[in-house]
Amino acid sequence: AQVSIGANQNQLLKVLKEAESYKGPSLVIAYAPCINHGIKGGMTRTPSVGKEAVESGYWHLWHYDPRLADEGQNPFVMDSKEPDWTRFRPFLDKEVRYTALSKAHPAEAEELFAAAESNARWRYDSYRRMAAMEYGKQ
Repeated sequence: AQVSIGANQNQLLKVLKEAESYKGPSLVIAYAPCINHGIKGGMTRTPSVGKEAVESGYWHLWHYDPRLADEGQNPFVMDSKEPDWTRFRPFLDKEVRYTALSKAHPAEAEELFAAAESNARWRYDSYRRMAAMEYGKQ
């Protein structure tokens, strides 16, 4: 599962409950801003940064519960809404780790940022397709 505390606390709690109750290994990956991200405005913005990461398409919320397949349901659930892709680059520009790269190596940074957005779009589309698959219907 992928979660972000600042983006959707209900999804976070649901995922943690599912992971805890599952009889087997569970993996929950959380978007967790840290001081090394160099968040403009400081670490007090952590919850809003997590929300912005999801809304911009930088981070996607989803969970997978194999027990749903036993009930004939798709075990992959996409919890993110369609991102506002116009906010992807501005999201990057709010973190010093990205703006420092832009200042030191502008051409390379542009190429990497474009590749990062392209990859984020590809992941979102892949997750959306997985979430649309039908299970249990023969």
